[in-house]
Amino acid sequence: MPAITRCVLALWLLFGLGVQASAQAIPGITRPVVVGGDRDYPPYEFLDGSGQPAGFNVDLSRAIGEVMGLRVEFRLGSWAEMRQALLDGEVDILEGMSFSEERAAGEVDFAPPSAVVNHAIFARKGERVVRNLDDLAGSKVIVHRRGYMHDLLAGKGFEQDLLLVDTPADGLRLLASGQGDFAVVAMLPGNYIIKDNKLDNLAVVARSVATLRYGFAVKKGNEALLARFSEGLAILRGTGQYEALYNKWLGVLEDRPLPWTTVARYAAAVAVPLLALLGGTVLWSRSLRRQVAQRTASLTRALDELSRNQRQLVQADKMAALGILVSGVAHEINNPNGLILLNIPILRKAQADCARILERRFEAEGDFLLGGIPYSRMRHELPRLLEEMQEGALRIKRIVNDLKDFARREEGSGRALIDVADASRKAVRLLDAAIRKATDHFCADYDPDLPLVWGHSQRIEQVIVNLVLNACQALPDRSKAVTVTVGHNEAAGQVVLTVRDEGSGIAPEHLPHVTDPFFTTKRETGGTGLGLSVSAGILKEYGAVLSFTSAPGQGTTAVVVFPVAREEGTP
Repeated sequence: MPAITRCVLALWLLFGLGVQASAQAIPGITRPVVVGGDRDYPPYEFLDGSGQPAGFNVDLSRAIGEVMGLRVEFRLGSWAEMRQALLDGEVDILEGMSFSEERAAGEVDFAPPSAVVNHAIFARKGERVVRNLDDLAGSKVIVHRRGYMHDLLAGKGFEQDLLLVDTPADGLRLLASGQGDFAVVAMLPGNYIIKDNKLDNLAVVARSVATLRYGFAVKKGNEALLARFSEGLAILRGTGQYEALYNKWLGVLEDRPLPWTTVARYAAAVAVPLLALLGGTVLWSRSLRRQVAQRTASLTRALDELSRNQRQLVQADKMAALGILVSGVAHEINNPNGLILLNIPILRKAQADCARILERRFEAEGDFLLGGIPYSRMRHELPRLLEEMQEGALRIKRIVNDLKDFARREEGSGRALIDVADASRKAVRLLDAAIRKATDHFCADYDPDLPLVWGHSQRIEQVIVNLVLNACQALPDRSKAVTVTVGHNEAAGQVVLTVRDEGSGIAPEHLPHVTDPFFTTKRETGGTGLGLSVSAGILKEYGAVLSFTSAPGQGTTAVVVFPVAREEGTP
């Protein structure tokens, strides 16, 4: 099980038991949490064709409500109305607000950001070129009423030249009709609105004129509610659900190059195995051709050898090949990642040294641009960006180490005599919150007089956690049951662990592949296809066998058979 998953399960153990009670213990909230947002700010938040709330922020708020046991109710309107409604106490939390020091010091408190929003300047095609916000002086500029750009440009003294609109869509339609000179709108909503409304005479003339942290905000002092949403956001990031929502709504729209980590992952998953297979085939063919040339008198024997080698290639141990592949890719990733981890501390020291010089200039000359962003903001953002880069590089290192652990085979490591029933009880306690959320009918039955088996307590717990968690995720609703039993087959000298669910079942064509590495039917919800493969590998080390029986619509049964320990030191 990856390190990230272990951390999330630990959080569930520590906090899961108190989620339902805590939802009703938030000071001032005795009803569903009212979440406010903009009615026309796609793809972040908007009312869809049927008038229902939709978008990245809406799905994220729903997911946080589910994981934290909170009931949420959405209220979308014009941004100015929603911002005032928060201050008046008519809504409890805004699901999308750009961060600024002035807002944080004044009227609201912010959760950790859920996204980063880049603002751009839009104009009619053929309009004069501008490079930044200062170039807008003297022009009629359309902005979102009480939005961040309204606050910023008014602060620059542009108030008399601003044309205020209730929504970004209103602003871009106004610009397309010939009114105003420019519109300053967030990049993704702007491009989305132009495409959806077919405003073909508009274009971006200056990109990334402001880059802002964006996320949940509450009225100043509502720390309890803010803490719940911050905790829920952290859990979603750990489970991968946040990344799935981000990719669904924002990933396909962002105008950015493909991350090199994604390129490396796809190259490793597709190109490397094909190249290895092709290279191996070419090498074998050349070798056999040389043998044919040298042994013309033994042509038949050489052809038989070729056929035998080809069959051996097809039947080669896939896990050994995967181990070699993962080790090679891990080495190639660790080298550049090592340079990043080595250089970032130096950059942070250099940034700290430069900060003194830049602060003196700031004090002497006032604000100036650094990397296209005002220094007054960059001096706070730059240390955070370097810290996030270092955390990201460390995460890459942990992921690579998890892959190397998956590929490594350590036969018999950490063997001890263990009680499978005791390991099962611990795993069930660890998953208590997840089980209660998934089903109202959970049953566990343990034989009171079980013999011991050889294994490693924590690793066997890891296997049971994987099996029970998969069973819970397979249930269509809480009325279906999950059953865990541990018994003793005395005649066969075996301890048998059974995990049975009444879920959707596994298709017959998928059943033979459930323990194959990287095979998963839950890719869209963040599944990696490593959980059952790792579990099968762990059990193999201790002589245990994992098998599955299933029928679509009737549930699945996972059975683990452990050989009873015969004598000390002998599995």
